[in-house]
Amino acid sequence: MSKINYNYIKVIGLIILVGFLFAFSNERNKHRIVGEPDIKFLGENKLFITDANVSKLLIQNLEPVSEQPKDIIDLNKLESALNSNPMIKQAEVFMSVNGRLSAEIEQKRPIARVNTNASYYVDDEGGFMPLSYNYAARVPLITGNIDKNKLQTVFEFAKIVDEDDFLKKHIIEIHQNDDNTIDFRIRKSDFTVHLGTLNQLEKKINNFKAFYQKAYKDQILDHYTMVNLKFDKQVICTKK
Repeated sequence: MSKINYNYIKVIGLIILVGFLFAFSNERNKHRIVGEPDIKFLGENKLFITDANVSKLLIQNLEPVSEQPKDIIDLNKLESALNSNPMIKQAEVFMSVNGRLSAEIEQKRPIARVNTNASYYVDDEGGFMPLSYNYAARVPLITGNIDKNKLQTVFEFAKIVDEDDFLKKHIIEIHQNDDNTIDFRIRKSDFTVHLGTLNQLEKKINNFKAFYQKAYKDQILDHYTMVNLKFDKQVICTKK
């Protein structure tokens, strides 16, 4: 009669026990309640939408995800809900092995604010961004003949302003005329600057900077009602 191999039996028993514990742990983990999500805002722009706003967007089956088991959470659906929000540029949602739900949010960045019959921001990619109850950005106002679906001209100029330290410091209003030409106004001055079209824009801006620095030095900025940059080789000023 052959001897019983107790070591073999122990190994088999250990495998069965480990398998049982793993299955039990896995089943228990599936039904674990997610809890409050961990929300992280990326980049410097963190002011327009809050943790509470994001939590309200993390809804599935008409209930907050914080009250639902881990195994029924649809991460793609939650990401889509966040990315559909006009305040959010990009969002990612993921879950750790222990059931911790996390969301990483990058908010849009406004570079100008339309102030006509409707009020909203234009973001740094030329898209629509609603005003926020949490924070108001200090950006130039856009006025005049503005169509929400045709923002390309004012966006292109607003983008130049946003990327230029001098213009960003001084320009407070961008006005689009009925013929789509651009005027703008600067801080602490009464005159209007007529830019015209965006053709030869770099030359026109350099001309304006040279005019401003000379007029500021001579203390004559308040002598004018209009500064015309329409012609790229000269600045024509209208006195009061």
